[in-house]
Amino acid sequence: MTGSPGRLIVGAEAADYPGWREWQSSPASRFNGAVMGRMLVRPAGDIGAVLRMFPGEIHGNVGRTVHGGVILALVDIALFATMAVRELGDASAAVTLDMSNQFIGPAALGLPLDAVTEILRQTRRIIFMRGLVVQEGATVASFSASVRKFEPR
Repeated sequence: MTGSPGRLIVGAEAADYPGWREWQSSPASRFNGAVMGRMLVRPAGDIGAVLRMFPGEIHGNVGRTVHGGVILALVDIALFATMAVRELGDASAAVTLDMSNQFIGPAALGLPLDAVTEILRQTRRIIFMRGLVVQEGATVASFSASVRKFEPR
């Protein structure tokens, strides 16, 4: 494998969304930036975070709703955004161990889509999380997952 390792970055505050910060991956040509597009992140409560994406036509399925694979990707990325916002180790070096998802309803294209994540428990090496994917107050999916942390390099 060639190239340098990527980084996950909680960026500057979003001028058009007060209280939200830009969520970026470096280089931007990798999956998060190239496929998912702009994403924003903010803390939620005492133990969680919210990752927001803006689904467009590229994120749609043949039924003209957000493709399930995009929703799964949003959930997976939200796990690492939560780690970064809550300063729980090097999110760039962490890996998803498992993830369970339940699709509950459709998500519309053109409206912000949020993955709201809550930390259930943290050990020295594993973070257990759960959450909901919501759009305009409607639940789109629920999830639970665990992430393996690694020491900073």
